[in-house]
Amino acid sequence: MGRRRQAVTIKHVAADADVSLQTVSRVINNEAGVRPEMKQRVQEAIDRLGYVPSLAAQRMSGSRSYLILALNDRDRTIADWRSREGADWVDQMLLGGMIKAAEYGYRLMLELVDTHNDHVERELRATIAALQPDGVILTPPHSDNPLITAMLAEQQISFARIGTKQPGPGISITMDDENAAAMATRHLIDLGHRRIGFISGSPEYSLSAWRVDGWRTAMSEAGLAIDGMLAKGDFSFASGTHAAGNLLSLTDPPTAIIASNDQMALATLREANCRGLAVPDQLSLISFDNTPIVRFVQPPLTAIDQPIAGLASKAVELIVAHQRRSELTQTSVVVAATLVVRNSTAPPQRR
Repeated sequence: MGRRRQAVTIKHVAADADVSLQTVSRVINNEAGVRPEMKQRVQEAIDRLGYVPSLAAQRMSGSRSYLILALNDRDRTIADWRSREGADWVDQMLLGGMIKAAEYGYRLMLELVDTHNDHVERELRATIAALQPDGVILTPPHSDNPLITAMLAEQQISFARIGTKQPGPGISITMDDENAAAMATRHLIDLGHRRIGFISGSPEYSLSAWRVDGWRTAMSEAGLAIDGMLAKGDFSFASGTHAAGNLLSLTDPPTAIIASNDQMALATLREANCRGLAVPDQLSLISFDNTPIVRFVQPPLTAIDQPIAGLASKAVELIVAHQRRSELTQTSVVVAATLVVRNSTAPPQRR
């Protein structure tokens, strides 16, 4: 058998460039304070030896792990994976987070945590101790969990809270759900709709209330009534079916409905079809999320596009900035959502 080639390590680079291990580590991690000529010497040694930095080498300085941990809700994530219904929250989060982390020489790891677990704090402490991340990204509903945020603050770990405006430690990052819902509502108002129903999401998530507030605000600004136009859902297809049924059974039903996520929007589309209502001729429909599936139903759904990749990317960027500056320069950030107009919205017609 041929002899296995010995891997080039950071020690080989340091010896070749005649510098310390710490200097090589600082060059690899693009840290400030390294003289240009020293940086060039180390880089030439790296190129000459064909050295590829490893995560272990990046940790040589001992002050950082170069790992960012993203926490997602265990039950909902596993349910989405098993249902295979097109939900791509985790995919988009990893897309934005991993690409941005790689730019800074970091790695992003996903961990699923049950926020309802009485032992969530103990579970998370064990995870933090094992992985020693430099930063943590919290997604709803973890973003609003005081046990989690207090523990991270206590351990002085940089963290970003996606989807929350609650006062507290860390960096708050939102897509301005209230304005997004208002934008969807105004689009329908501009088309001529006056009776616009809204299906809310689970009260477990703060953003559900923000979206209702945005709808209410836009309707109020236009001088339109909302009595009986709000139906409660919980983000599930079944709840969307029930909520849409309630709205469409009204004596004077809405001519348009906004659903707080794609699953409830799809349920509304099916309920409309079952009642012989054509979308968009007799009922306009707007969804939140803009997951891939809404592009392939008939008609393709107009939707609020959640900038999930952008939110995760911004979270990584601010965590790394906090690591390098040792202080937070931004504690509240908005990555705005957009409205993607497709064929499910049109001016209202007499039924």
